[in-house]
Amino acid sequence: MFYKDERLALFIDGSNLYAAAKSLGFDIDYKLLRQEFMRRGKLLRAFYYTALLENDEYSPIRPLVDWLHYNGFTMVTKAAKEYTDSQGRRKVKGNMDIELAVNAMELAPHVDHIVLFSGDGDFRPLVESLQRQGVRVSVVSTIRSQPPMISDELRRQADNFIELDGLREVIGRPPRDPMPEHNRDSEMADD
Repeated sequence: MFYKDERLALFIDGSNLYAAAKSLGFDIDYKLLRQEFMRRGKLLRAFYYTALLENDEYSPIRPLVDWLHYNGFTMVTKAAKEYTDSQGRRKVKGNMDIELAVNAMELAPHVDHIVLFSGDGDFRPLVESLQRQGVRVSVVSTIRSQPPMISDELRRQADNFIELDGLREVIGRPPRDPMPEHNRDSEMADD
């Protein structure tokens, strides 16, 4: 439930939202996502949290980070740490939970409603604390993936659970056509 006059803030756990959308088989159009929540209330801030591999020449997430930064999102990034686990596998660690929690607590006195895009159960105490401060909290994730991408505790704690798959038509990028229109036409003309 959203009210037109309420002050909203979005907190997007980038890797968690990406994994949830991927598990449902679609890509998110962040311009449409921002427009959807501007329509639902007075959007004050849209935060996007992600870790970046700084030592790579090219990071696949860099174009998205730059686009979001220029299109009204407040970017919160930090360098991801690379390490080798006990089996010798290369791993990357870049947890942004603390940064997201601190920003949400700082913004709480200035908003009526926070929308958290994450299914991470570690955020349950944050949601509970925000609620004690009078902030309503909606959580966006999915129970339609196998396994579900949202923890049961987080879903129960939230004032409102929004199924990501239910937003597909509103914030999903149109599926890419495997064969561009002009190629299909020229192949049909050859028949």
